[in-house]
Amino acid sequence: MARSLVGEWGLTPDPDEDWGRSSHVVPVRTADGVPAVLKVATADPGTEHAALALQHWGGRGAVRLLRADPRRRAVLLERLERRDLTQDWDVHACEAVADLYRLLHVPAPPQLRPLTEHVGRHVDRLAALPRDAPLPRRMVEQCLAHLRDLGADTASTGTLVHGDLHYGNVLADTTGEWVAIAPQALSGDPHWEPAPLLWNRLEEAEGDVRRTVRVRFETVVDAAGLDEDRARAWAVVRLVLNAFWSVRSERPDPAYVTRMLTVLKAVQS
Repeated sequence: MARSLVGEWGLTPDPDEDWGRSSHVVPVRTADGVPAVLKVATADPGTEHAALALQHWGGRGAVRLLRADPRRRAVLLERLERRDLTQDWDVHACEAVADLYRLLHVPAPPQLRPLTEHVGRHVDRLAALPRDAPLPRRMVEQCLAHLRDLGADTASTGTLVHGDLHYGNVLADTTGEWVAIAPQALSGDPHWEPAPLLWNRLEEAEGDVRRTVRVRFETVVDAAGLDEDRARAWAVVRLVLNAFWSVRSERPDPAYVTRMLTVLKAVQS
């Protein structure tokens, strides 16, 4: 598909650039010689409204969209620097992401799926999880309680949220400013956002996961002006759901489940 789009959109693959190993991301130049990146995403719910979100942001805090074919999940983006937040000190990186929240968290366009619908469709299956499943029942019950409370709260929808704003999804543009890429856009709650900063780069905790998670959590909550209890509640929901999806998958990953539960315990300590 990427090859056909190159021709349709009058693009020229850039042989001087090598962007990873994915055949779905192609460095190109436009007909005017402008460096760009053609990306064709897989057809899953997370990528459904990526182009819409990027169009809505208009380059404020996010990569600039040059052209899109939403039906084929294809976007032509400005080319960014190959420098992300994974190499920055995690506390500084959390502050940088918090700064992006202020640009990205704008009223959501009506086409976006509500966050409450996104998480609500899993409630019955989570509640039916056998008690002998490798997921502590008290954590399941806590997640379900948060889902009931947050699901009934009108503040849980209405804001355009990125959904997957971790260190690797923030790149520098040609001016050196940080911008977000790869949104999994929803009409949601800004407090949904911090959790990916907690479970990524956990190998850097150096034996003190609790302190690392707590410092990251407090940093992003304070820098973004979020409500700590609400951000913690959404983090619990996301971490339990991540573990649940792994437990219920055809190929469960016990190490991943342990990772999620470890972060959950740390953010509550």
